[in-house]
Amino acid sequence: MVLLLGLSIMMVSCEKEFLESHESFAYTHDATNDPLTRDEGSVMADPRIHMYVDLGLPSGLLWATMNVGANYPEDCGESFAWGETSVKSDYTWGTYSYCDGSYDKLTKYNVWSDYGTIDNKTVLDKTDDVAYIKWGGNWRMPTDAEWKELMNTEYCTWTWAKNGGVNGYKVTSNSIEASIFLPAAGYRLGVGIDNSGRTMCGEYWSSSLVQSDPNLAWFVYFFSNQANRGGYDRYHAAHVRAVCEP
Repeated sequence: MVLLLGLSIMMVSCEKEFLESHESFAYTHDATNDPLTRDEGSVMADPRIHMYVDLGLPSGLLWATMNVGANYPEDCGESFAWGETSVKSDYTWGTYSYCDGSYDKLTKYNVWSDYGTIDNKTVLDKTDDVAYIKWGGNWRMPTDAEWKELMNTEYCTWTWAKNGGVNGYKVTSNSIEASIFLPAAGYRLGVGIDNSGRTMCGEYWSSSLVQSDPNLAWFVYFFSNQANRGGYDRYHAAHVRAVCEP
């Protein structure tokens, strides 16, 4: 079951190379001997952790320059079931960590008695947040509300583009010179995979449960002409873009 709801934004359609493959963003900060600091409009580099971009969002939230499991902005990285922190070969309810073999027998993150054990958890714990587990520090998965902020056309412009031959969206701040690239990294379902980085589809998890249907979690999915939020079966594998706070 997939619940397709919420914000939908139409995008500017184009095919444009805005970064060469394996090229870093223009502004970096060498933090080898300096503490990590905030620098408006710049990618911040710290050899101990990962790089982020300040997009000038009202929340001040900082978005990573690449996906969890990726080495460069155009890399797809790894995909995970919601709340799981390791890659598997098979993604079904039968292999999902937080149910007893079925969508209506949830063992964690549930607010309805019809769906299994109730714990009233609606946002992933740190121990189940793959961004925190893989990267540590202050990194975590974005909530649904934080994805909504990134998709708000008042704050950012989303442009279909290519980076290193990979399709995706360049997300550009409307207030400062800063952007990130979200590759069209596809998804995994069962033992199948759609993850070439040359697809026309991208799917990214939030850390937020769909409280009206708790076998789903909020995610962002996009194609070349639009991006949307929706509810996605938790056992599916999608990609993760980490965030941190200043």
